[in-house]
Amino acid sequence: MSNNLQVTIDKSSGFCFGVVYAIEMAEDILDSEGYLYCLGDIVHNDEEVERLTDRGLKIIDHEVLKTLKNEKVLIRAHGEAPSTYQLALENNLTLIDASCPVVLKLQNRIKNSHDDNEQILIFGKHGHAEVIGLQGQTDGKAIVFQDLAELDHIELPSKFTLYSQTTKSTDKFYHIKDELLGRGYEVKANDTICRQVSNRYEELENFVSHYDKIVFVSGKKSSNGKVLYDVCKKYNDHSYFVSNVEELEQSWFNANDKVGICGATSTPMWLMEKVKAAIETF
Repeated sequence: MSNNLQVTIDKSSGFCFGVVYAIEMAEDILDSEGYLYCLGDIVHNDEEVERLTDRGLKIIDHEVLKTLKNEKVLIRAHGEAPSTYQLALENNLTLIDASCPVVLKLQNRIKNSHDDNEQILIFGKHGHAEVIGLQGQTDGKAIVFQDLAELDHIELPSKFTLYSQTTKSTDKFYHIKDELLGRGYEVKANDTICRQVSNRYEELENFVSHYDKIVFVSGKKSSNGKVLYDVCKKYNDHSYFVSNVEELEQSWFNANDKVGICGATSTPMWLMEKVKAAIETF
């Protein structure tokens, strides 16, 4: 009798178009010029960042950006605040702008569809690149919160507009909206969550129910990875989170298990394939 693990990778997992676009732009320039600066991690996945830094990508922060002149700098899918574009003009930097179109559209709405005295709330992760870019559109006046409890200590006006970071959970967003309406606020809610991300919840729900064990592959810094792993866990108790092959444990699996592998919108397919190959040796 054979004791084989059957391992299947979820076809709808892996990079979203925003990430694919950013990485292809970076690779094109690395091929022709040998190096390229990138403002922040190009994607929240250490393995993929390492692959690209080996090819000549130089990851820098805003402090280093201030010291660069006459260089090319990639803006990743998360987008940037207006101050970054201003600095680029002053320092003669060429920005290779790979901001995701979904993020750009949201930035534009936050910037242009409000009068000055309107309070804006952004449901998002503190310090996240996309959120910093969004808050920059409001000159830092928007209130950012990642948990409803944070709003208990803030004087809110009776009327405000609610936005969300594009990779947040839609359920959570509507729960927050209802909760705030229930507290008597007049809330104008703009659901700006990326459909490529939210559609993954349903696809994952369906995918994870067909397997004995689920291995979810994602960088630890990925907001979207966190949300999607929670979906796996909710619909399949035997879900495990790994960032690389080294974190796999043989003890998770039994003979003849059907194993499903899935990942975040920032998880490269080559990494899921590596994880699959490793599990198949168990």
